[in-house]
Amino acid sequence: MQSSRDIDRLLAIMAALRTPGSGCPWDLEQNFKTIAPFTIEEAYEVADAIEREDFADLKDELGDLLLQVVFHAQMAKEALLFDFNDVVEAITAKLIRRHPHVFGDTRNLSAEAVKTLWAKIKAEEKRTRAAARGATQEPKASALAGAPLALPALSRALKLQQMAGKVGFDWNDARAVLAKLREETDEIDEALRLGDEKAVRDEIGDLLFVVANLARHLKVDPEAALRGANAKFERRFAHIEARLAEEGRGPSQATLEEMDALWDEAKHRERDDKFGATVNPPERRIAHK
Repeated sequence: MQSSRDIDRLLAIMAALRTPGSGCPWDLEQNFKTIAPFTIEEAYEVADAIEREDFADLKDELGDLLLQVVFHAQMAKEALLFDFNDVVEAITAKLIRRHPHVFGDTRNLSAEAVKTLWAKIKAEEKRTRAAARGATQEPKASALAGAPLALPALSRALKLQQMAGKVGFDWNDARAVLAKLREETDEIDEALRLGDEKAVRDEIGDLLFVVANLARHLKVDPEAALRGANAKFERRFAHIEARLAEEGRGPSQATLEEMDALWDEAKHRERDDKFGATVNPPERRIAHK
């Protein structure tokens, strides 16, 4: 079987992989629940390629993500639930339905008005689905309904805060969130003083929740910010390892003070690369201290 730019070829390959007797034993063992973690992982790899601006990698990762859709659709087809064409039809119908300002008579809406209209249409869709299930009266949904438990905790915190904010439960100033952040660190300090491990865990959770809220108020994506911080840590630690390797040593043979000095060196190099060397190293070290 040859590769192709045709989606039908991809569907045929997936069907072949899932054919009993001649297909792939691993693929045949899978079900919706076992594949779901891979679907989430592939979405993150797409985000990672975008963050790195590696568009050759992005092409491959989007293919991997598309495979996840095809895989789920094939299993659904086998279970006589729906098939890939039904998935395409559902999303095209949804996009047309949710964009009356593009495909209908509603015109000249601002971006904010589009968001409001989108939310209104989504609410109507939920009522329609409830009616289709035979519910005579849809239960009163919480304002926080719709934040999937499968989301990473940081992303779900952001989603919950956005939902609460829509009904007025929100700070109106990022400085108020910053004050709450300081309050949470004080509460961690108190829990540490008391030696209360459960309280420490709870307060750290509160701290992370407030950090997500601060990021939201400052229009920073906390997931992207944390990915950036992770990459920065990896980059600077790699510098530590490389400098120690020049001396025939590894991190386990170095003191914390030595590694901290090399960390500062990596940080200063990054600043010089970004802004240019405006001061000499001793001055930088004095300023840092």
